[in-house]
Amino acid sequence: MAKLYFRYSTMGAGKSLDLLKTAHNYEERKKKVFLFTSDLDNRYGKKKITSRLGISRDANTFNEENDLYKMVHEHIVVNNEELTCVLVDEAQFLTKEQVWQLTDIVDQLNIVVIAYGLRSDYQGEPFEGSTYLMTLADRIEELKTICEFGDKASMNMRLLNGEPIFQGEQVQIGGNESYLPVCRKYFKKQKQKQKTNG
Repeated sequence: MAKLYFRYSTMGAGKSLDLLKTAHNYEERKKKVFLFTSDLDNRYGKKKITSRLGISRDANTFNEENDLYKMVHEHIVVNNEELTCVLVDEAQFLTKEQVWQLTDIVDQLNIVVIAYGLRSDYQGEPFEGSTYLMTLADRIEELKTICEFGDKASMNMRLLNGEPIFQGEQVQIGGNESYLPVCRKYFKKQKQKQKTNG
């Protein structure tokens, strides 16, 4: 029976790499996959899922207007192709409605969906997509990474010129130059330090 999986982590934990590895595993067994990524993230080119290790694959992009169920269903009909798995990168950018559409892909088309994304933003606030994936997924898995200060990283600290910042828009696309995965304790310490000094 197909299921909806949500695999979350902080920045830099290998979400895209795990997604690409999963796609490769399915394809090695002659199974067809369908890849999605947000059109907001074009750091490595449009319509690409790219790991920081440099491995890359073409993908279908979504924005908040797209009906993901419709896109997958049309792909099946047009290509006369049986899909085994739908893989979604940058799943935090999904809307509530799009997460429900992923459940329809699972429940109506009997296709496994594995969504990868951040659980929260740089202020510790949840993303809409992640909130509904945490609510609706059949299985939730954390991809772990460590804070450079020793503990398990659970927060995404935004940087500007190497210094932590806690103000600004929720979405700012960036990599190691813009975000540092840190533990909650260090995150709170830096936030308090900025409040005291600011």
